[in-house]
Amino acid sequence: MPNRNLKIKVCGMKYSENIEELLLLQPDFVGFIFYEKSPRFITTQWAVFSSVFPEDTRKVGVFVDEEVEVILHKVTEMGLEVVQLHGQESPQMCLELQDAGLTVMKAFRVEADFDFEELRAYQDCCNYFLFDASGAHPGGNGVRFNWELLREYPLDTPYFLSGGIGLEHLEEIKALRLPHLYGVDLNSKFEVQPGLKDIDRLKGFMEGLRA
Repeated sequence: MPNRNLKIKVCGMKYSENIEELLLLQPDFVGFIFYEKSPRFITTQWAVFSSVFPEDTRKVGVFVDEEVEVILHKVTEMGLEVVQLHGQESPQMCLELQDAGLTVMKAFRVEADFDFEELRAYQDCCNYFLFDASGAHPGGNGVRFNWELLREYPLDTPYFLSGGIGLEHLEEIKALRLPHLYGVDLNSKFEVQPGLKDIDRLKGFMEGLRA
């Protein structure tokens, strides 16, 4: 059967009014990037949003090979509930963040020869995986990988599908038959510029997916 009730994560948000407009659409997760080399890097001045988020929308902090102490500081400062690790973070680091009470999402770049068996070391210390395409940057490259590879996924950990997803992929995603697919991660294909989302396009996709 096709996947039902997929969660929606909108990542790389940066601008205050744009964030407020997005929240009216009630996404399940909203991601903020704390990686200084990213054009979607968000500064600490947006900590104000910890008080205006709907109860059912979870705030995600995206980090790339960052120290645990820095991550925990951002968690407190921004009121983050989920940390998305997009670098070479170890299972031990994931477990340490879980033990601190956080939901942990570990991202992996999927290529043709990707070995899902390598993820077994992470399955007990990550709540979710996120599968993205390889590209010049740790995320937000706007390209997709071969989703057929996910049919070989052997684990029970739920995962998000990421990488180059746009409005044109809506029907294809709705028809996917992947039992552990938990949600979709939307970013660059819905942007006017890095960090600024086209709310109408997001609305079209979200309403279509939830229909």
